[in-house]
Formats: sequence, C-alpha cells, structure tokens
Amino acid sequence: MQRYRYNKYYRGKWLSILVNTGLVFLLQPYSNNTVARVVKRLKIYFTDTGLSCYLSGYLDSLTLEKSAYNGAIFETYVVTEILKSFSNNGEDARKHLYYYRDNNGKEIDLLILRNNIIHPIEIKKSASPKTEAIKNFEVAEKFGMKVGNGGVICMKSDIFPIDKNNNYIPVELL
Repeated sequence: MQRYRYNKYYRGKWLSILVNTGLVFLLQPYSNNTVARVVKRLKIYFTDTGLSCYLSGYLDSLTLEKSAYNGAIFETYVVTEILKSFSNNGEDARKHLYYYRDNNGKEIDLLILRNNIIHPIEIKKSASPKTEAIKNFEVAEKFGMKVGNGGVICMKSDIFPIDKNNNYIPVELL
C-alpha cells in the first residue's frame, strides 16, 4: 500500500513538471449544470509531436504511419497547432478549449468556446472521413449556449461542406 501511494505521488509530480515546462497540455472536459453523466478525466497531449514519437519508438515516418497510434499522434498535432494559434494571439487556450465525453460513449474531440458560442470539432486522420464524424455534435445543443459552426479537421485538400453548419477542414489550414 505504501508503494502505491508513493507511485501516485511520483506520477503526479512528473505530470506537474511536464505541464509547467509546457511539454504537456491537459485538456479539460466540458461540463456545466445542464450536462449530466460526463466523464471528468483530463486528456493529455504532448506539445512536441517529435518528442512523443521518439519516446514511443516511432523513429521514422513509415513506422509511425503503420502504427496503431498514428491517429492519436495526428490528433495531438492538430490540438497543439490550435494551442499555438491561441498563444500567438496572446490568449490562454485553457479558457477556450475543452473536449466532451459522456458515460454513453459520445465524444467530441474538441470544443472551442468563444463569446458564449461553442464550436464542435472532430479530428480524423483521413482524406475522406464519413459524415458520421459529426454524429455527436447534436450533444452540444444540450449545453445551454449557442452552437456555432463546427467541423472535421482531416487530410482533405479543400474545405468542403458536410451540412449547413459543418465543414471538412484541411489540416494544412491550421
């Protein structure tokens, strides 16, 4: 029992060091009084995808492309590029970026909150993601605020509409 407490303490210290040095970003889950049964775990993103690939043993692009984690690394890249955009504009991303996951398995990769409008974002490492990618965006309507335009950030070469409120967004536009 003592050893477990020590390890828990040790992991907490390392995580705080990684967060404070900017190597890791903790994405908060979105919740408010109108949302019930929300998973409240943090999502952890390395802010340096090169370092995360190295530590994972993906030493070249071919190995990464064939790995089971290439989608997670792509999501990490997208989130860190969005973080940089906020930082470059002198804004604290922690006030604007969230994710959503509930106990029913519904998840939205990223919620961007601006001026009391919430913008749902899915991240897919595909050049042709299906329209099912936005199926959980309807959950955002229960948050008690206006839902703005959303999208699926993906490998498409051009912006392309999914429906009247959502678009496929090429990753190269970040």
